[in-house]
Amino acid sequence: MYRNCNSYSIVVWVASVTEHKTTFCRICEPLCGMVATVEDGRLVSLRPDKDHPLSSGFACQKGIAFTEVHNDPDRVTAPLRRTPTGFEPVSWDEALTDIAQRLTGILHAHGSGAVGWYMGNPAAFSYAHTFAALMFIKGIGRDSHYFTASSQDTNSRLIASQLLYGVPTSTPIPDLNRTDLLVMMGANPVVSHGSFLTAPRIKDRMQDIVKRGGRVVVVDPRRTETAAAFEWLGLVPDTDAYLLLSLLQVMFADGLVDYAQVSRQADGTEWLRALCEPFTPETTAEHTGVDPDSVRSLAHELARTPRAAVYGRLGTCVGRYGTLTAYLIDAVNLVAGNLDVPGGSVFGLMHTIGQRWQNTVMGFALRRSYRRRSRVGGIPNAITSEPAALMAKEITTPGDRQIKAMFVSAGNPVLSVPNGEELEAAFEQLDLSVALDFYVTETTARCDYILPVTTMYERDDFPFTFQAFQATPFRQATGAVVAPAGQARGEWDIVEDLAARLTGVAPAFRALSAARKSLGVFGVRLTPRMLIDGLIRMSQGGDRFGLRRGGLSLRRLTDEHPHGAVVATHIRTGVLRDAVAYLSRRVRLVHPAIAAEVDKLTRDTHPAGYPLRMIGMREPRSENSWMHNSPLLMRGERVQRALIHLDDAADLQVSEGDLVRVSSPYGEITIGVTPTKDLMAGVIAVPHGWGHKGTGTWRLANEAGGANVNQLTSSEPQDVESLSGMAWLTGVPVRVERA
Repeated sequence: MYRNCNSYSIVVWVASVTEHKTTFCRICEPLCGMVATVEDGRLVSLRPDKDHPLSSGFACQKGIAFTEVHNDPDRVTAPLRRTPTGFEPVSWDEALTDIAQRLTGILHAHGSGAVGWYMGNPAAFSYAHTFAALMFIKGIGRDSHYFTASSQDTNSRLIASQLLYGVPTSTPIPDLNRTDLLVMMGANPVVSHGSFLTAPRIKDRMQDIVKRGGRVVVVDPRRTETAAAFEWLGLVPDTDAYLLLSLLQVMFADGLVDYAQVSRQADGTEWLRALCEPFTPETTAEHTGVDPDSVRSLAHELARTPRAAVYGRLGTCVGRYGTLTAYLIDAVNLVAGNLDVPGGSVFGLMHTIGQRWQNTVMGFALRRSYRRRSRVGGIPNAITSEPAALMAKEITTPGDRQIKAMFVSAGNPVLSVPNGEELEAAFEQLDLSVALDFYVTETTARCDYILPVTTMYERDDFPFTFQAFQATPFRQATGAVVAPAGQARGEWDIVEDLAARLTGVAPAFRALSAARKSLGVFGVRLTPRMLIDGLIRMSQGGDRFGLRRGGLSLRRLTDEHPHGAVVATHIRTGVLRDAVAYLSRRVRLVHPAIAAEVDKLTRDTHPAGYPLRMIGMREPRSENSWMHNSPLLMRGERVQRALIHLDDAADLQVSEGDLVRVSSPYGEITIGVTPTKDLMAGVIAVPHGWGHKGTGTWRLANEAGGANVNQLTSSEPQDVESLSGMAWLTGVPVRVERA
């Protein structure tokens, strides 16, 4: 600084303050350790944390590029109100007052059934966000609508667990550190870094399996980046259930089943044997494209390898039979003797005090909630939520509980649910629409208000959602790295403020307000942080509120273990009685709904005129739809390209970069193609998350454009999976022509 004061010249140099803060990434599930460089309170760079016990100096390009997202000049940092000429900034008080008044009017006129909330994937990485959304929409009233991105990626897996174990949160994962045979179905962790499986440096861990003499077999229609690194078993899209049924058939028919062991764990073994009996490898080969000898060999290896596990992820969840497939994956692990044993398919419980009875109570409540049906389509409520694929119809279909007010947090459903154009049009019919986001996206551009929220580095956090999926039992927490940019607020603070303005119409909020005031007398503020601290203290490795010296609490994790803390070398096994919520403490195999799905599978036919099948795919430099505005990730004039087999490309007379028109019974898109041999013939793979349409100020993403693959998928109730409300996003019948 230079100042001239009369005849004196004063020069003052103010030194820049640079700090290096340990934290962790929350873009995807491995939660890799990061070090944030902060200069004068501003995040300037991110680098991998070499002292992190699990990620050990690794982070993907998305994690490093998040600095650009955080500092993006297109980021929304003040409340915006939509006007006929575009968005204009308003104050928080003005925005929340208007939202509260309009919402109050809707509640008085139509009741709580007129209000909906959609929560996107990033919300799962913020415990406060998840609590806020649930508190608000359930506090509005029991008839309100709650949608999440889980019905686009995970609900089928959760409902299979609910059927088998009585509670959706008991989801087995492969014991990655001890297994000798890992069969991965519909998963590409070299790119996705793991899902329902929190394992930093997951490729290294899979390579360790091979180094100790084991095998990794990747079952997928595409020779993915993971399949290329290990063994690839090609499979016709959306035929996973056929393959799994034939594996079970071989195990029973060839005497590979230890009936005594299976009977100690489960009820209904004979029912399962009869269910899969018709599905010999010769019968299923015409559906799966997998030769019978390969099926028999794999079945024998799974049963005879002492430490083996089958693991399925997104590709197994988003087909027409996702719940059946997830059920069968666990059935194969059970029948092969690989459930709840070292090196097998195991339960990564937090082992909180009273875990068994907590599961029992939660299971009872969620199974009761499952009996509730969506207004449109009559689909059961999966983990208290409705199918997002039907959200547009819930807005446009007249009658009781028709949605009039919609909240969207951390999601872009116009690009992620089937038939996004239908949803885009439906938003224009709403009386009130509010987005909690930091971008103007294809969805938020249709909202009356955009309320700016913090990024992951502007809040404290503990990855509550992913504790049960830790391949190595591990705890980590972080404080905020920098202060919120502009006027951005955390979701909990926004919801708390808005709820306080609605106490006249929502009894639950009156009770919450009274509880806050009562605790306030003692200087205590009711926050999700209190709940998370209690959870850590009472779980494996916790301090039991001071009864266990050296144990963990939220404060101790943040202050004394900035790189995180390993709480056990391996996941505990022999815990099935804690994982199962049924009072019998036994796996329940017999479910008429599963038998009905098998019957439906056998009667399913491929429609004439659509000879190919479309699958989705994840790209290394994409994270669904929300990171296409980062220059680092979009470098090289990056564009969307579909993959098609060389033989199919030759038939169509197309080559690299040529445009094709892809049509399904539900819609069509135009996209450039890349011919490849790393794909089964008759399949086209289209990256998801593209289709930016020039809305708002998402400038780089808008320039990239691309095609929304979900325009090829159906939002009709009959095409939504009836057990879990899952959208049908893979194996979709298509026709491909030169454009």
